Amino acid sequence: MKKDFGDSIQNKVYEHRVLRRMSQKELAEAVGVSKQTIFVMEKNNYSPSLVLAFRIADFFNVDVNDIFTYVKGSDQNEI
Repeated sequence: MKKDFGDSIQNKVYEHRVLRRMSQKELAEAVGVSKQTIFVMEKNNYSPSLVLAFRIADFFNVDVNDIFTYVKGSDQNEI
């Protein structure tokens, strides 16, 4: 049985994008994904691949940890 640890990746993509006064479409085109991908990522409903996370951080010229944060959950299947 696969364990659900409840871990997640939170991000600050929205904050960085707004500071640059960019639309979701402009950011999507700059990093090679769809506008929908940026939309769901900003809502924290999608965790990007490592490659995409680094591509976004590189685009904003910041460390990947400045945009993406690992949030450790708890093992939901423990007795």
